[in-house]
Amino acid sequence: MTEQPDRHDLLIRGGRLIDPANGKDGLFDVAVKDGRIADVAPGLSAEHAAQVIDATGKIVSPGLIDTHAHIFQYVAGPFGLNPDEVGLQSGVGTLIDQGGPSSMTIDGFRKFIVEPAQTRVRCFLSTYLVGGLYGHIYSDLYGPEQINVDAAVKAIMANGDIVAGLKSHAEPGHYARWGLAVLEKSKEVARQAKVPTYVHLGTLWPVRDGREVDPYALLGEMIPLMDEGDILAHPFTRHPSGFTNAEGKVHPLVFEAIDRGVTIDVGRGNHFSIKVARQVLDAGVLPDTLGADLHGYNISRASAAAAADAFATANDGHLQEGMSQTAMGSADPAFSLYYAMSEMLALGIELPHLIAMNTSNAAKMCRLQDSLGSLGIGRAADIAILDLQSGAFTMTDGVGETMTASQRIRPYLAVQGGKVFQPRSEFLPFWEREAA
Repeated sequence: MTEQPDRHDLLIRGGRLIDPANGKDGLFDVAVKDGRIADVAPGLSAEHAAQVIDATGKIVSPGLIDTHAHIFQYVAGPFGLNPDEVGLQSGVGTLIDQGGPSSMTIDGFRKFIVEPAQTRVRCFLSTYLVGGLYGHIYSDLYGPEQINVDAAVKAIMANGDIVAGLKSHAEPGHYARWGLAVLEKSKEVARQAKVPTYVHLGTLWPVRDGREVDPYALLGEMIPLMDEGDILAHPFTRHPSGFTNAEGKVHPLVFEAIDRGVTIDVGRGNHFSIKVARQVLDAGVLPDTLGADLHGYNISRASAAAAADAFATANDGHLQEGMSQTAMGSADPAFSLYYAMSEMLALGIELPHLIAMNTSNAAKMCRLQDSLGSLGIGRAADIAILDLQSGAFTMTDGVGETMTASQRIRPYLAVQGGKVFQPRSEFLPFWEREAA
């Protein structure tokens, strides 16, 4: 009796595979067995596959990693979104929560977010004891006195399986209140724990009491504190203290930081500016990773407006009414990770680098390169299938500026551990949903 070849659980055939970690860009089929990559080669037979997905005309890549998510649902108030709606239901296999859990709340994050989610969830631990409570609205909770170095180091060391780094801030609101004390204490934590620091640039809170802060000078003071492997976030922000000055010139220390191994994460968010993005890219700064920075205050255009009002009143103790998960709903979804990827394409970032930003580069940023970001044989079968469409598409940034894109990317299917998920989240812009 002739021995039959092993039967594959899933075969994805006919697509253009882009796997930067393994140097592959071409027509390859991907076979999955027992939740792992069994084979990657052209022309694999479908005869012995239990399920076949025709990816002809599509892009096949390692599962996408969103490097900037806010998914500490309920604990973060309306700020925190449901991880599966942002993750697998939106075509994204892995989410990195940025600063939601803290040394005091990491156990709850593990129990109520990481463990129940189908989406793979990791985090950058908040440097502050309070973490991302209610979306960082109350600025007085985020000073240097709210950082316990020993507690943060212990939490990171005890939770190395889910903590990839430390989240901190360096923006005018911080600087006007505490100078560089917050970042200095954050770096003390990160160096002791031997993890990277992810630093928010731009603007988070209004500058207190009308104090004047030179954002460009702030950037010049904080960048020298950064180490190899640290991440500067929001290079394309419309707010001051990003990479550019009022004349659109990129701070020279940005290039020095890149030369010594500091990496750049887009962190799209609601403050993404097409104008600033062009200035930064034209200066030769190519971001390494792309996080969506999607949260309850920007999931829709209406929620972004409500959040602006809330931040303006929070420190007076009169938080705007209606700031609930319902109010932050997605009746008019503004963007997603795939939308941000489409924007990067329109700005001239080439597709292979774009895929690397959300696969191999993202895995390296999060110290997960040994398990994620690759379609190597034996790896977990985390796969993204993307639909790259051609046409004339209008993309809108956080300030209402538009650009016309000749291509856009839709989530087609996501595979996690061999299981197939369709993109149907209500957080996706309408044209991205249920593409399969």
